[in-house]
Amino acid sequence: MTLIDEALEQYAEQMTTPESDALARLNRETHVKVEQPNMLSGHIQGAVLSMISRMVAPKYILEIGTYTGYSAICLAQGLQEGGQLHTIDINEELSDMCHRYWEAAGVADRITQHIGRGAAIIPELNQVFDLVFIDADKAGYNNYFDLVIDKVRTGGWIMADNVLYHGDVILPPEEQSRNGKAMHAYNEKIKADSRVEQVLLPVRDGILIARKL
Repeated sequence: MTLIDEALEQYAEQMTTPESDALARLNRETHVKVEQPNMLSGHIQGAVLSMISRMVAPKYILEIGTYTGYSAICLAQGLQEGGQLHTIDINEELSDMCHRYWEAAGVADRITQHIGRGAAIIPELNQVFDLVFIDADKAGYNNYFDLVIDKVRTGGWIMADNVLYHGDVILPPEEQSRNGKAMHAYNEKIKADSRVEQVLLPVRDGILIARKL
């Protein structure tokens, strides 16, 4: 399902600050060489992540799901002086590509990469985070939220990507894909959690932003 008219999407891109050279090259290389390039945040969403990070000015960020490192660059742009972004991914094969572009973007010294399963790594992180971005296996979102909520400061933010999942979330249950069901369950979970207030932004494939009360 197309969530926004293609012409409007192009117009939005034209009216948005262009990608940096490093991001543009990473965008292209991901689409040429890496499987499932649709997983990349891309120009508009990357700009949204960067803008939110700059507004929050976090000291510590946790990203669950690195892929080729595009969103990590965008998020790291808003870090305070001396801040650090921790990013977790299970795929070690893309690590060299990530680090190459983090160096090119000038943020490599602000990013710590962890290779492995998020459910195993998150409990070992002895850090209070200002901002969390979840963009990993959809069936794991509920667990990731439960693992991070106590590691987020009061007033901190938890963002989750793909929460509209190509429009699957509004289909009848019997027509939803497995990931669509998982995203709807996550949205309902956040809506019912009295520890947060939230807004769902229909940007790209949907970003749900929850603020810890």
